[in-house]
Amino acid sequence: MIYLDYQATTPLAPEAREAMMPWLTGPEAMGFANPHSPHRAGRAAAAAVEVAREQVAALFPSGGRVIFTGSATEAINLAIFGRKYRQLAVSTIEHAAVLDAARAYDAQVHWLETDNNGIVADAPIPPGTNLVAVMQVNNEIGTIQPVAELACSAHAAGALFLCDAVQGAGKLAPPDGADMIALSAHKLYGPKGIGALWLRDGVELTPLLHGGGQEQGLRSGTLSPALCAGFGAAAALAKVRMAEDAAHVATLWLRAREILSGWTLNGDAERRWHGNLNVCKDGLDVARLMSDLRDLAFSAGSACASGSGRPSHVLRAIGLSDRQAKSSVRIGFGRYTTLGDVEDACARINAAAAAQGV
Repeated sequence: MIYLDYQATTPLAPEAREAMMPWLTGPEAMGFANPHSPHRAGRAAAAAVEVAREQVAALFPSGGRVIFTGSATEAINLAIFGRKYRQLAVSTIEHAAVLDAARAYDAQVHWLETDNNGIVADAPIPPGTNLVAVMQVNNEIGTIQPVAELACSAHAAGALFLCDAVQGAGKLAPPDGADMIALSAHKLYGPKGIGALWLRDGVELTPLLHGGGQEQGLRSGTLSPALCAGFGAAAALAKVRMAEDAAHVATLWLRAREILSGWTLNGDAERRWHGNLNVCKDGLDVARLMSDLRDLAFSAGSACASGSGRPSHVLRAIGLSDRQAKSSVRIGFGRYTTLGDVEDACARINAAAAAQGV
């Protein structure tokens, strides 16, 4: 199978797997120890957690701290429900983790619109807004948002700025000016089951989970040294390889665009992460396409909307009709995708679409 769904998850880096293994061993090496225990084995596990924390924190500016969570979704919920806000301003193309949390929060929500290229406008923030939430890179169409400008506008309005950096962390420079940043290990070649919230110094939250008071009192529960170690190793590797990885996906992007030249690009062609290619072929039956290409792993427009029967809210927000949204596919590639993978897959996608007469 050719894997082209890097926005859904990334392969585990061998370096991350190697870092995890000592903390998955049996009783002989004490790798299973609880990092919150005071004995020697527990202290060793705790030290591994703190090394990982420093490695993840190195992806961001100084002047902040990292809180480990079970996922980026949990991190986002902690950022939103961990403070009292009177009014939120949220972009219409956020991930469901942000959209649903904002809708569930007991406050007025102002929706920030996007243009037809998928870029959130730096519009005036409504008076009384306490929190602005805009993602760094859109998970469906790959557009890179002007987060520095938006954060500046948020601060001028007296609001905090929350950035979902799940698709950008370890791939791009950190979102400038953010007060809270959510990320996920498995989107940057780390393990599933762990995420983090970066908090700027001085930003205070109240916990959602109560119990042992772990994670600086903000996230009770026993941490997994293995998951933390894998996350840290993946973050450290991503930081070193950032320019190399970006150049690699740019090469793959250009080749994919050449082969799929008859398809319409969804999202801005320039202001984007080039590991994301969302394209539309009017009249395409995406379900049939995926059935015909079962040994290719790609997404029907949006992995988050796939199977729901609903068109993508992101594609609708940039002006696509329901028909066009349902005729779009998302192809994602990254560090471990080869040029041959992209050429083979895109040629086959073209042929399968042509067999439908579109």
